[in-house]
Amino acid sequence: MFSEIITSIYRYRAITSAYYRGAVGALLVYDVTRHSTFENVERWLRELRDHTDPNIVVMLIGNKSDLRHLVAVSTEDGKSFAERESLYFMETSALEATNVDNAFAEVLTQIHRIVSKKAMETGDEAAAVPSKGEKIDVSKDVSAMKRVGCCSS
Repeated sequence: MFSEIITSIYRYRAITSAYYRGAVGALLVYDVTRHSTFENVERWLRELRDHTDPNIVVMLIGNKSDLRHLVAVSTEDGKSFAERESLYFMETSALEATNVDNAFAEVLTQIHRIVSKKAMETGDEAAAVPSKGEKIDVSKDVSAMKRVGCCSS
């Protein structure tokens, strides 16, 4: 039994690096009504930092902000943790669609800022960095990834 658990852990660790490879942004989401999910954020953040570039954009998100009467993790606790760990922070409600688009937009904005800065520092301004307001058709990229990715059918 113990050896099966150890084998499973090694298998998980073997795919972890591949899973995180090339990540430029991450959303760490916890449920504001369940403190245990907030407690797990530290472990997920450590794993994320162990397997990604130090410049990855990370946003901490407290979800279910619509359930104010059930809050187990205060906004202040979320903000405080985010500040301590140099993360962006936002509370969302997937049910009411509050701040969901804003969270993704902010992460993408910060990723764009970092990529643009790197491109300018290396003198590679033609590094396929879209200009502000330029439309990006992600459906082409997503379908290409589906064809080429590890999980293609």
